Amino acid sequence: MKTPFVVFAALCAWSVVSASSVEKIKNERVIAHEITLQPGEVEPAGGGRPSVTVYLTDGVVVTAPSKSSSTAKVIPGVTYYREAKGESIKAAGSAPVRFVRIEFLGGGDDFVWGTKGFAPDYKLLRENRYARVYNIRIPAGGSEPQHTHRDRVVVCLSGAKLRHVLPDGHEEDSSIATNDCLWRKAQTHVGKNIGTTPLWVIAIEPK
Repeated sequence: MKTPFVVFAALCAWSVVSASSVEKIKNERVIAHEITLQPGEVEPAGGGRPSVTVYLTDGVVVTAPSKSSSTAKVIPGVTYYREAKGESIKAAGSAPVRFVRIEFLGGGDDFVWGTKGFAPDYKLLRENRYARVYNIRIPAGGSEPQHTHRDRVVVCLSGAKLRHVLPDGHEEDSSIATNDCLWRKAQTHVGKNIGTTPLWVIAIEPK
C-alpha cells in the first residue's frame, strides 16, 4: 500500500508534465479544447469544472485520481465524464493520444432528457445533470427523419457533406470535417448525408 507521501509525490511528478492544447469553443455554456498527449505526457484534471472527454485516436491512457489509478485502451468515439476535481490523464502507450475535453460552465439540471427528440438511430451514450451525450451515424447517401437537437457541441469522427431540411421546407447545405469540434444551435430538421463518406459525430448537449 502506498503511503500518502508516495501518492502525493507521484501526483506532483505528473502535474509538471505539459500537453498541447488548442481552444476550439468558448462561450457562456462550454469551453472545449483539443488536446494531444505525447507518450508519457499528462493532461491535468481540467479547470476545476465537470467535463466530458471524447477520444479521437487509439491509445493507452492512465487516469490518476487522488487514491488510485487505472489503465485503459481507448479508441475514437469513447467518451468519459470527469467531475470538477476529476482525474488527470497520462498517455501510457507508444503513440500520441488526442481527445477533446468539453468543460461545462453552468450549474446543470437534474431533469432527465433521455432520448426525447432523437432520430431512431441515435445512441444515448451518457446523461447526467451537466450534459446529454449521444452518437450520430448517417451512411453516405442516407437520411434520418425529422428530429430535434438542443444547443450542442459536435465532435466529428468522420466528416461528410450534409443537407438540412427545415420544417418549413427550406434546405441548407453544410459540411463538417473529420476532427472538427463545433458549436451548433438548437434545430429541428431532416438530416441527409449527400456526400460520399459516412457521417459519424458525438453530440454533447450542455444542461
